[in-house]
Amino acid sequence: MLGNFTYCNPTKLYFGKDALDGLNEELPKYGKNVLLVYGGGSIKKNGIYDKVVAILKANGKEIFEDAGVMPNPTVDKLNEGIERARAAKADLILAVGGGSVCDYAKAVSVSVNCNDDPWDKYFIRFEEPTCYIIPVGCVLTMVGTGSEMNGGSVITNHGQKLKIGHVFGEEVFPKFSVLNPEFTFTLPKYQMVSGIYDIMSHILEQYFSGTDDSTSDYISEGLLRSLIHSANIAVENPRDYEARSNIMWTATWALNTLVAKGKTTDWMVHMLGQSVGAHTDATHGMTLAAVSMPYYRYILPYGTAKFARFAVNVWGVNPEGKTQSQIAYEGLEVMEAWMKKIGLVMNITELGATEDMLDGMVKSTRIMDGGYKILSEADVRDILKASY
Repeated sequence: MLGNFTYCNPTKLYFGKDALDGLNEELPKYGKNVLLVYGGGSIKKNGIYDKVVAILKANGKEIFEDAGVMPNPTVDKLNEGIERARAAKADLILAVGGGSVCDYAKAVSVSVNCNDDPWDKYFIRFEEPTCYIIPVGCVLTMVGTGSEMNGGSVITNHGQKLKIGHVFGEEVFPKFSVLNPEFTFTLPKYQMVSGIYDIMSHILEQYFSGTDDSTSDYISEGLLRSLIHSANIAVENPRDYEARSNIMWTATWALNTLVAKGKTTDWMVHMLGQSVGAHTDATHGMTLAAVSMPYYRYILPYGTAKFARFAVNVWGVNPEGKTQSQIAYEGLEVMEAWMKKIGLVMNITELGATEDMLDGMVKSTRIMDGGYKILSEADVRDILKASY
């Protein structure tokens, strides 16, 4: 039975081959000074930078740059971005890149006018902003996080060996996002596949919770089937527009808060993966893939009915003559085979995790209470051990 909830998503999306034209509609709504945020410079090589800058100049904007946002944005980089935004007196932060760039832009947006230490306030105490928030817009070049249509922001503190996400309220959502699937074509296969699994994991984190008949679960199953189908095509032909556009659209719906409604949601795969990432700085989607099978096999006995439904409705497992438990485990076997087929990393050793990191990763793992089993510290240790 669905409980009470409120749903609002204020982000405006421009989707398709001509989506970048949406900047001409949005930019006049904001002041003159734009802080252009991007990563390591790939947008200069593929021409996206020049296109964005041309539109900014045509709209009379003063451009200030904050480049070099890394795949796992750090608190040190956040502090640098705060100073750049203040110096620019930014009226708008325009993030051009993947989810990390969008996450980072949102973190900067809530921190520029914050009187407290942003790391402590937002990522340790999980408080909401009480200061003026600089508006954020996104031009997406990599899909996976859903950051283009949510309030999430993940920051890494290497000194504290912590990688923590804060899901801010709707006032922090990007005001608009530009989604052109062609902008993702030049992404290396490793990053594309990592993003695909990040999308899948987002859906599963919400799906594997609750035992009621939820509309959200039916939506999630459809999104998963679409993702699997399109991923199989994109792995063989990364420039297949239909497949890449479907993956991009699925990524947005996977984490724009819709399918979470009426669900308690789990998020332990993300907590485990982020702990691994805090110690290895490995690619986010790959950390999720590496811990998923050990985690799901660990909790399956506590949510067998849902895992069996997942096996039949998503992976097409034939239930005839099998127990519910057999069906459920077979579904994970089919999923694991698919993960290997598309090129995902299946253990944390390959991501740089060593045995001497285990204690630290256990300590860095936040425990969530929305899934089928609330893990103890011993459970976390067993799962991470199995992930090696």
